[in-house]
Amino acid sequence: MRPGERRKPVLVTGGAGFIGSNLADRLLRDGHEVLVFDALARPGVAANLEWLRQQHGARMIPVIADLRDDAAVQAAAQDAQAVFHLAAQVAVTTSLADPREDFDVNLRGTFTLLEALRRRGEAVPLVFASTNKVYGNLPDIALERIGDAYVPADPAIRATGIGEQRPLDFHTPYGCSKGAAEQYVLDYARSFGLPTAVLRMSCIYGERQMGTEDQGWVAHFLIRALRREPITIFGDGCQVRDLLQVQDAVDAYIAAWRRIGQVQGQAFNLGGGPGNAVSLRQVIAVIEAEIGHPVETVYGDWRAGDQRYYVSDTRRVREQLALGEPTPWQRGIAALARWLDSRQGSTALDVVGAAP
Repeated sequence: MRPGERRKPVLVTGGAGFIGSNLADRLLRDGHEVLVFDALARPGVAANLEWLRQQHGARMIPVIADLRDDAAVQAAAQDAQAVFHLAAQVAVTTSLADPREDFDVNLRGTFTLLEALRRRGEAVPLVFASTNKVYGNLPDIALERIGDAYVPADPAIRATGIGEQRPLDFHTPYGCSKGAAEQYVLDYARSFGLPTAVLRMSCIYGERQMGTEDQGWVAHFLIRALRREPITIFGDGCQVRDLLQVQDAVDAYIAAWRRIGQVQGQAFNLGGGPGNAVSLRQVIAVIEAEIGHPVETVYGDWRAGDQRYYVSDTRRVREQLALGEPTPWQRGIAALARWLDSRQGSTALDVVGAAP
């Protein structure tokens, strides 16, 4: 970069959301100018944008716009040195209620962004936030119930989790829209040489998470518990996920950008791995111990596309992105509980706690 030349900004779509705001904060702390593109449609995320403004001032450039606004997407992408694409419709339940909106935001919005970058004719890196839902509900994996958790009968899967060699099997409109979008992201590396990579995320949790019953269940459980309100569990509560603290996820996104030359055109499973595999019931038990009082739980029917067991095989992502050991889930939940408790009565927590 020549003396006096302006450094190009980094674009974070969904930058006021949970992961996006933590990623934007890290980029800003690293000295980057960051374009935070967000429709502010999710309750509470405007508080994240204000937090970024207070922390970083004018180097955080807000763009309040929707992915379905082609002109706004193209304008935001035209000068970015790199793109982290996290903006999305994020709930399976919403996709079932309004599949067209889910399609427009997740697939058409992603396509618009890719086209904006392709037309620039430059090798602009893009890292895309995908989901473990691209593997479907994994009906062929035989499970055993041990105590309060399901585990695979196959000891190899139990030891390592679900790897990227697993066939894709999109379930629900959300699974279809995110899965199709990630395939476009990967193909634009193959067909047009755009340096892209995909992170298929499991359960990310941590500070600034606006958890609801539909998405962000770890924070949702904690918010309800702190308010002494009942938690609804869909299914029997023995379903297992691998938890990854948000700063560990941010490490992975930054590393994917830094190593895009080595990993472009590839998808990676990103989660806490077998060491952070835990059932919903086990999480509630730890929450009870952390907050010092019982949590009321009620049970509902299983929801469409729910996986009784999903744990990421993280060997490949950790090796190729040189990631460290993830935060132990008990420690991460305790930290999130303290953060939420310190904000009891705040406007942001009031908004989050109002979720059904």
